Amino acid sequence: METLQFLMNGFAEALQWHNLAFAFVGVLIGTAVGVLPGIGPMSGVALLIPVTASMTGGQDPESAAVSAIILLAGVYYGAMYGGSTTSILLNTPGESSSVVTALDGYQMARQGRAGAALSIAAIGSFVAGIISLIGLVLLANPLAEVALSFGPAEYFSLMILGLCAVSGLAGKSMTKALMMTVFGLLLATIGIDNVSGVARFTYDIPVLYSGLEFLTVAVGLFALGEVFKTILDKDAEGGSIAKVGRILPTKKDLKESSGPIMRGSLFGFLIGVLPGAGATLASFFSYIMEKKINKNPSKFGQGAIEGVAGPESANNGASGGAMIPLLTLGIPGSGTTAILMGALIMYNVQPGPLLFSDHPKIAWGLIASMFIGNLMLLILNMPLVKIFAKIIQTPAKYLLPIIVAISVFGVYAVQYTTFDLMLLIGCGVVGYLLTKNDFPVAPLVLGLVLGPMIENNMRRALTISNGDFMIFLQKPVSLVFLIIAFLWMAVPLVLKKKGKKVIVNEEG
Repeated sequence: METLQFLMNGFAEALQWHNLAFAFVGVLIGTAVGVLPGIGPMSGVALLIPVTASMTGGQDPESAAVSAIILLAGVYYGAMYGGSTTSILLNTPGESSSVVTALDGYQMARQGRAGAALSIAAIGSFVAGIISLIGLVLLANPLAEVALSFGPAEYFSLMILGLCAVSGLAGKSMTKALMMTVFGLLLATIGIDNVSGVARFTYDIPVLYSGLEFLTVAVGLFALGEVFKTILDKDAEGGSIAKVGRILPTKKDLKESSGPIMRGSLFGFLIGVLPGAGATLASFFSYIMEKKINKNPSKFGQGAIEGVAGPESANNGASGGAMIPLLTLGIPGSGTTAILMGALIMYNVQPGPLLFSDHPKIAWGLIASMFIGNLMLLILNMPLVKIFAKIIQTPAKYLLPIIVAISVFGVYAVQYTTFDLMLLIGCGVVGYLLTKNDFPVAPLVLGLVLGPMIENNMRRALTISNGDFMIFLQKPVSLVFLIIAFLWMAVPLVLKKKGKKVIVNEEG
């Protein structure tokens, strides 16, 4: 009953006209961001953080934080939906979690069923969003209460697990992902040490005393990095766009996709709760599962509507599930939630178990706004399918200058230093070089966000134990987290080695 009361208070906050406007703008921009190939949810959310700072300036700090997070969350799940539009119409996934949707979605579009594929993607996204939010409402308070019993040793180990989870599943090479994680942790040490007051890696440059600003690094790596990639790699040219035709699905389409939507929603939510697993893994697994249990698996890849319904539902279910570890434990489940976490910290709101007791207005206002946002997405996307299809045709010569302008003005409006503008451009170049050489950028951002918290909890734990590192193994919960973190890294390596031995034996 207490949870229901909190949720009602959340709806009272989310239904204020300005927050409704922020939710609407968020899902609209998010869908557009998802539809434009190459931008993706991470870049979209990073790009809009400085914009929220100026848009919410006139409110008190708590209300400003609620409005800003509602807008950014709207961009997040709007982009998760929008990515399916390019997959279906252009065979070009808007982001990695929409790759699987292209397999059957584009084939449906070629058969003149693009409208049905897009509307099933919208319905699947809506159902998955609602299911994941019900899960979030039911699990948020109990998980937060459990986490309140954690000490510094448990928090340290939990954050190590979060880093290992994202590193273990980011990109093709685990070594490159780990290198990026360590690099992010190193960047987090720049500035004045909170405990001793010693300046670290500042080289007597006063602007570095406060450390590197998360906002500048995130916008540079993601938004400007994508701009450089498009310009230098000539990514702007797209394929031919399929015609949309009839928008509403037939009764047969709805019957065939109802099972995959429910399975994908639940499956995606459960995978999303695991830190680091993410929407990409959920959509791949959902597609494999649907193919396995279908009576006619040969139709997959030929335009099966189940191949769109399952992965799209899993994709959105996972994005809702990823909010649970972020809000209750302060552990981002994906690159985008790492950026959302950075935004919360920027507004002096610490995600984690105390969020629900210290900032109930923000926590429950966000959850309630996600219900409203999902409804807005469904109402928006069904009639506006044809308009969003037109957005794909926006020429890069108009789009890229807009992204650069928002990045530069946004960062300067928040930071007021030319150093941050130079850092922004530098991060853009580094982001381009890293992605070009298959180095994942998300673990770097996660390392930068979690670095100070890992260091503070490690110091507090060692102060309690008089410098004895065994405290991390003596506390049962901390030990469990460290074992899971080790297994998360070790199991894929062992499976890889076994796979290579099998191949060598077969060739021999």
